[in-house]
Amino acid sequence: MKENSVYDCHIIPLNKIHNRAGNITVIEGNNNIPFEVRRIYYLYDIPAGASRGGHAHYDLYQLIVAAGGSFNVLLDDGENKKIISLNRPDFGLLIVPGIWRELFEFSSGSVSMVLASHKYDEEDYIRDYMDFKQLKLK
Repeated sequence: MKENSVYDCHIIPLNKIHNRAGNITVIEGNNNIPFEVRRIYYLYDIPAGASRGGHAHYDLYQLIVAAGGSFNVLLDDGENKKIISLNRPDFGLLIVPGIWRELFEFSSGSVSMVLASHKYDEEDYIRDYMDFKQLKLK
């Protein structure tokens, strides 16, 4: 497992182009984010009080964007934890491999857009927190 910490995860400002017709933000893999995008998915219609995530990845990089509304992201490297609040569609949270993440406190109508460096691969997931902690100790 990669020896990354929560301090390797950070907010990336995304270019916002504004005109009278509205705003547009463009995300280009290997240009304004540090990986090629292989998968995009959305989280939406999340019930009040629910959380998402609750896993880590061996190799996957992700950029999480609050495309609408707001939510918090708990990052955990097995030793350090930090919470990032996302509430603007022109900022994304870069999450590096080896970081446990949990998304929570979704506002009503929020949309979480996730850009991922790899296609879905169940073998890349660590879904049990105690397994994650053991892997980080090695």
